[in-house]
Amino acid sequence: MVAAFTDDEAAALRDVIAAGTTDMDVHWVLYCGTLVFLMQAGFAMLCAGSIRSKNAQNILLKNLLDACVGALWFWATGYAFAYGQSGSEKNWFIGNNYFFLSKGFENGDGYHNWFFQFAFAATAATIVSGAVAERCSMAAYAAYSAFLTGFVYPVVVHWVWSSTGWLSAFKMQPWLSVGVVDFAGCGVVHMVGGCAAGIGAWVLGPRIGRFGGEDPGPIKGHSMPLVVLGTFFLWVGWYGFNPGSTLAIGGASAIASRVAVTTTLAAATGGIVNLFVHYRLSQTYDVAEMCNGILAGLVSITSATAVVEPWAAVVIGAIGAFAYTGGSKLLVKLEIDDAVNATPVHFFAGCWGLLAPALFARPQHMREAYGNDSVAGLFYTGQGNMLACNVVALLAITAWVAVLMTPFFIFLKTMGWFRIPEYVEIEGLDESKHGGSAYGINLAAVDPRKGAERV
Repeated sequence: MVAAFTDDEAAALRDVIAAGTTDMDVHWVLYCGTLVFLMQAGFAMLCAGSIRSKNAQNILLKNLLDACVGALWFWATGYAFAYGQSGSEKNWFIGNNYFFLSKGFENGDGYHNWFFQFAFAATAATIVSGAVAERCSMAAYAAYSAFLTGFVYPVVVHWVWSSTGWLSAFKMQPWLSVGVVDFAGCGVVHMVGGCAAGIGAWVLGPRIGRFGGEDPGPIKGHSMPLVVLGTFFLWVGWYGFNPGSTLAIGGASAIASRVAVTTTLAAATGGIVNLFVHYRLSQTYDVAEMCNGILAGLVSITSATAVVEPWAAVVIGAIGAFAYTGGSKLLVKLEIDDAVNATPVHFFAGCWGLLAPALFARPQHMREAYGNDSVAGLFYTGQGNMLACNVVALLAITAWVAVLMTPFFIFLKTMGWFRIPEYVEIEGLDESKHGGSAYGINLAAVDPRKGAERV
């Protein structure tokens, strides 16, 4: 026999359940944010392995700086520009409250949300580090890391993910009845970081010996084990990046579970497709290209991950590999030296990924993830609403980053602050700036013929 609850007892039980659910959701966000932050280790390993050993310490220090500089600037201004709203003043372009996490932040958005969003901001900034590796000065690196995390990236976040942004799917009346579907940040994170990376590499110019001269061609990295280790770290981190974007687990466990599956399938497909694409191109099974294919698949699924079926994730990951390869070939043709192919992985695959939900979003999954089943993917409904929104977002994000970062990088270059001197680049940043090799060896003594240029 079950005893009946009094009204007071039932109310108390509801309060206990609600508190337990809140604690569970906070734990989920903190846990997933930690996985996203682990991606910093992945980027560090990937970048270090993809460049010459004479610059390994330098790129590792820059990855550490990304986390530290990014944390301080996202605390000072970044979160405020992304999500801060003051009273009834709802700005469609930029946030205007919570600078330095003040003015009621703790009782409003909560520290767990700041931590999760900071991890995303640090990811966007770190994308740039590999593209300009081996010839970018430390001061310039810290400057653009601060600018990106403190202003450029947060404004895009406000447009797409805040409840008042002009492109947001979370507005009371979203644009074209749907807004931009970018669940975990193809456009917000990867296109911003990838576009900034490409512009930085273009303004900075190629490394000595990359194009032209007596021995032009790819400058290969020194450690494939580090590249593979970094790729696996990033893949694991994506399980915080994508499933964690539910921002809760109570009532969202089915969405998070599906997101983990679509993320896995897109990564696996991207890796396999890119491996065989590059085998056709070079007649070698290139481990680095399989790693880049995995990352391109992960980037490609990031927008659509919550709203597509597993079969669609396979298609999206495969196309992502081709988007990456096309972007990589284009950069070579333009003689833009992206040392780790960050721009093709994050910008070109990110552009494709931003368009993917507009084609493949299933109505049922749109209802579960966005509370909106009136608009879905073109292949299901024949509607072009979402495609129009996401195309506009693609153009707006690209233009925003280009308009801000291009003059910023040109200013650094004009002032002589952007690129290291030629003799430092030839000798290697580790010997010149960090007290010696990361591995405790004299690289020039090991191979004097290559020590100056290619090692």
